[in-house]
Amino acid sequence: MKARTFPGGIHPLENKYLTEKKPIERAAAPELVVIAMSQHIGAPCKPIVKVGDEVKMGQKIGEAQGFVSVPVHSSVSGKVKAIGPFQHPLGNVQPAITIENDGRDDAVDPMQPLDDIRDVEPKKLIGRICELGVVGMGGATFPTHVKLSPPREKPIDTVILNGTECEPYLTADHRLMLEHPTRIINGFKVVVRVLNANRAIIGIEANKPDAIEVMRQSLNGSGNIEVFKLLVKYPQGGEKQLIKSLLDREVPPPPGLPMDVGVVVQNVGTAAAIADAVFEGRPLIERVTTVTGSGVKDPKNLLVRVGTLASQLIEQCGGYNGEIGKIIFGGPMMGIAQSTDRVPACKGTSGVLVLTKDDTTIREPDPCLRCGRCVQACPIHLRPYLLGALVESERLDDAEAESVLDCIECGCCAFVCPSSRWLVHLFKSAKAQIMAKKRKK
Repeated sequence: MKARTFPGGIHPLENKYLTEKKPIERAAAPELVVIAMSQHIGAPCKPIVKVGDEVKMGQKIGEAQGFVSVPVHSSVSGKVKAIGPFQHPLGNVQPAITIENDGRDDAVDPMQPLDDIRDVEPKKLIGRICELGVVGMGGATFPTHVKLSPPREKPIDTVILNGTECEPYLTADHRLMLEHPTRIINGFKVVVRVLNANRAIIGIEANKPDAIEVMRQSLNGSGNIEVFKLLVKYPQGGEKQLIKSLLDREVPPPPGLPMDVGVVVQNVGTAAAIADAVFEGRPLIERVTTVTGSGVKDPKNLLVRVGTLASQLIEQCGGYNGEIGKIIFGGPMMGIAQSTDRVPACKGTSGVLVLTKDDTTIREPDPCLRCGRCVQACPIHLRPYLLGALVESERLDDAEAESVLDCIECGCCAFVCPSSRWLVHLFKSAKAQIMAKKRKK
């Protein structure tokens, strides 16, 4: 079968060899967890505990504050030590609850598990998924119940399970497919049931042949679910690119969404979390995270409790290796560099990447050569060289007219630029200024 793909994109070094053969290990329980109230896109949670309270593992400690929001639960049992600002993976300081682990793992009673969902109303399933804090695990952390609640005028005919994991270094989803395929498939079936979709597709990049085989074998004759092999190319895992590769449908520019073309995409980690919520009644309080890079002595895939500090995860991987140049939450293309290792893992923390100074040399940008490589690489069909010039000239209205808001910040343009221009930085800045201006109006 020919591997499917989309126009544009790039081929960065994968560097997945560091962890792709490493089975998932359960990370040691931390002595304390710092659980951010903002674990997802949308409204942050409101703390519903106070300093000094004793909490149980799985207990709700943050209440959702809107439709695009989900509750947050404690990943340990113990005492609330502090409630206040703490460094967040997004690079700023946000409200968080610090809990001292008592080491007992006393847990709240789980929500009543469901054995058979065939006669369960979709609204009940969606409500359970929301109440147990499930969000997108691929990095975007969009509340899952929102994705599963499209307007009536936008019926969904196809659901896609995203198993591409195209970001270099990261192997958490790969290992999850190899070690927990049944959980993933059961969660995906919930998505199909809720959306009443007549087609279900699992997309996996060709560099994971073992995962493709395992997922196909685990379907056990589920004829309504197909597995497709995708060409290895970045950003193959982007929703728009995945939909183009698998269905040849074009998602409209922002504010257009996959549901506008009858599609919903879920990550394999999200599907596993849905299965845990529906069939076991367990909230989302842990996830698989790849801790890797040249700056780590023993890279691993770890099952991590939400709120564990990066410093503790790195320590469990043998500690630092050499002179450290950068710590990134996520992968090298779309991850966010951190100023400290005292940053807690959140629901969307797919990786902690540690690079040495030898791997993070940054050269000053040269003038644009107008070579056009960025145009060829852009998966959104923009003209990054022109956008860069407009933003540098502070012509933000013209940059908006040239669709800078459509940029998905994938980094393809900067990766191929022979002049090492900081294009993504320029576009992020421009988008922030344009949106601030719109909000002010």
